[in-house]
Amino acid sequence: MNIGDVAARSGLPAKTIRYYEDIGLIRPNRSANGYRCFEERDLHKLAFLGRARALGFSIEDCRMLLGLYEDDSRASADVKQLAQAHLTKIEAKIADLEAMRATLSELITCCAGDNRPDCPILKDLSGSCEDAG
Repeated sequence: MNIGDVAARSGLPAKTIRYYEDIGLIRPNRSANGYRCFEERDLHKLAFLGRARALGFSIEDCRMLLGLYEDDSRASADVKQLAQAHLTKIEAKIADLEAMRATLSELITCCAGDNRPDCPILKDLSGSCEDAG
């Protein structure tokens, strides 16, 4: 398969596939004229990487996951530990987003949204300790 074929079948842009090759996540064969020649195993790796990235795993996490996937002597505990660490990061991001939502919601509630210049949103963003009053 050429890069266009594998891009269509994997759902990844050709640019992403080239990037994954540049950083060593995949290593397609090359034909005599230098064109990439992808095999089914490359397509499978790309689908694996696409799914892992869709779940928010970093490139380095993907590298480790791919290494574990290709290691027949791997321990599932190693995979679980990596996934658990990622889930912990996701939960922290969710907590941060919920705190941001609560703060912004409170600021919006406090803002009269009328023609007066006083605005608690702008005061909060500026770090002012004065009341919006």
